[in-house]
Parts: sequence; C-alpha cells; structure tokens
Amino acid sequence: MDQVRVGKYIASLRKQASLTQEELGEKLGVTNKTVSRWENGNYMPDIEMLQLLSKVFDVGINDLLAGEKIADEDFRQKAEENIIEVATSSAFSFEDRKVYFKRKWRKEHIALFVILGLILIASAVIPLIIDKLWLISFSPVIALIEYGYQNNRMMIYVENQLYH
Repeated sequence: MDQVRVGKYIASLRKQASLTQEELGEKLGVTNKTVSRWENGNYMPDIEMLQLLSKVFDVGINDLLAGEKIADEDFRQKAEENIIEVATSSAFSFEDRKVYFKRKWRKEHIALFVILGLILIASAVIPLIIDKLWLISFSPVIALIEYGYQNNRMMIYVENQLYH
C-alpha cells in the first residue's frame, strides 16, 4: 500500500468536496495537522478513520486503500491485494501480540509467582528441618504441576485477548 498515493487521493477527495484540512479534521475529530500528515503520506489513517473518510467522501474503503477509484471489474482483485497488504503491514504481527499478552499476564501475576516460589522453597526446606528427606521428592512434582496450571491459565488469557 502506497501511503503517498493514499494521501494524494485523500487530498483530491477533500478538494473535490471543497473542504479545508481544518474542516475535514473537524468532521473526523482530528486536527488539521493529522489530515496534513495523511495527505503528505507521512501517516496512514487507522481503520476507524478510513471508515469515517469513506462516509464523508462517499467512497469505498477499498478505494481509499488503493489510493484511487477502483473500477467495478477490478474491484475483487484490488480488494484482495489491499487485504493482503494491510495484513502484512500491520503494526504488530500475531507473534508480537502473543508475546505482548504473555508478558502482560506475567507482569499482572508477579505476586503469585513470588508466593509460588516461596511455597516451593518451603517444600524443599521443611523436610530437611523435620528430618523427613523423602518429602523433598514432592517439591519438583509440586513445581511441575503448578507450572503447568499457571502456564495453562496464561495461555487461556492470551488466546482470549488474541481471538475475542
């Protein structure tokens, strides 16, 4: 997707509608500087802005993404090209979002990990204190079960964030 081409198209649509950058910005709830950045190809409007621009100028979002009015016979091909382009140029890939939500979950549950660490240490130390060394063998089992449980909870959270 050519941001400069999209910007020039937005500028031409704005001029055809006899709107200034400031007037268009007011209609969309953005500043005239934002409109200028779009028109210069410095920034791409997000999907919400593309929807609003589409309504204001009475053109399709596909036309906006292509940076031109698309003929009916080329519409399907151009739509598929635009979808692929938008998907591949997304600010964050699927993997980036997955890593982000994993880190976020871990950060939100840091107190839980501290408590679990203390429990694990206690399960290794207490058998030494009470002279029941065979109880130490339960420490790795407890850790493994808890790790599996918490990892499952994290993945449920991540999937909910990614797919819902």
